[in-house]
Amino acid sequence: MKFTRGITSLQPEGAFVVLAKAKALEAEGKEVIHLEIGQPDFPTPAHIVAGAKAALDERWTHGYTPSLGVMPLRECLAKELRESRGVDWGPENIVVAPGAKPVIMAVVQALVEPGSKVLYPDPGFPSYHSLAAFVGAKGVGIPLVEKDCFAFDLEVLERELPGTSLLILNSPQNPTGGVLGREILGRIAEMAVRHDVSVLSDEVYSRIIYDGTHHSIASFPGMKERTVLVDGLSKTYAMTGWRVGYGAGPKALIDKLGLYLNNNTSCVNGVAQASAIVAIEGTQEPSQMMFEEFKARRSLIVDGLNDIDGLSCVLPRGAFYAFPNISQTGKSGKAISDHMLDCGVALLPGDDFGPAGEGYIRLSYANSQENISRALGILKEELPKVSSGG
Repeated sequence: MKFTRGITSLQPEGAFVVLAKAKALEAEGKEVIHLEIGQPDFPTPAHIVAGAKAALDERWTHGYTPSLGVMPLRECLAKELRESRGVDWGPENIVVAPGAKPVIMAVVQALVEPGSKVLYPDPGFPSYHSLAAFVGAKGVGIPLVEKDCFAFDLEVLERELPGTSLLILNSPQNPTGGVLGREILGRIAEMAVRHDVSVLSDEVYSRIIYDGTHHSIASFPGMKERTVLVDGLSKTYAMTGWRVGYGAGPKALIDKLGLYLNNNTSCVNGVAQASAIVAIEGTQEPSQMMFEEFKARRSLIVDGLNDIDGLSCVLPRGAFYAFPNISQTGKSGKAISDHMLDCGVALLPGDDFGPAGEGYIRLSYANSQENISRALGILKEELPKVSSGG
């Protein structure tokens, strides 16, 4: 078979590659502490599981659901977004998908022509540059600046915006834990309006922000008409396996995304959608408990990393990732990642997230404090033994 240029250009997400290697080691009987994968280690809250059981009894599995999502969930999401983001969206502005990734892919395919330009954060979520390559676009990473708590380099952004089809934002960020505050978002919004650029705002970590308040670029003047907000239930409600994500934006685009998903995934299964309604409308106490635990883990892992010779780690303001600078060690991120996996700790090299990630590693603190402490101890002991190559 002769493969297309697009499918040949796709790259695997590093976290899943390392996860597969870690699972293979576990199958051989070796213990591995998982700090590579970005999924909460908590069980899905009991009331959400109960909602799924009720949906099964109510035959939510019988028949296809609308490709845009069931109307009760779209109404629920529109209400939540109006309250949390201050944007006047209705259910006609919402599309539901099996996770946030399908929405991101649909938006890229809907708005980006081959040969046009896509901007995204560097380091950033690997799917951004992979999808830009898939549609034959010119992908340009905009550096995130560590000394500015991993905010965009606005001079580079301003220089690259002319002629851009799509600007991708992510706040709170994966992998850095950085957050784009109101002031910087306002400056980005002004640039996007002036250069007539569409924006995809990936806000899947919006409820995991430790310092300050989450702001969406969609709430700024002139941005509602040119922004697609992407979010999901995986991180906030420990529902990674349930696969419920959504997009919000101009109705004309949402209708196109619904048509795309109709031809791709058909629909999201009804039980997951019913459970999503329970998650959003029900008690938020389990999510708050998870948040408080993430906050405690953040302090534990950042303090521990900064106590290791050669490492320095800024305090992440959101999400559940630490992104320490390893440049003083003289080791590459890949060499550290490979060595640590052999020692039973799975973590990721920073350049898995783009060229600007070289000189860093990423550790997810979506694991217990006990395991984080053990992993830090192993890292402190093993780091001097890592080969300078790799």
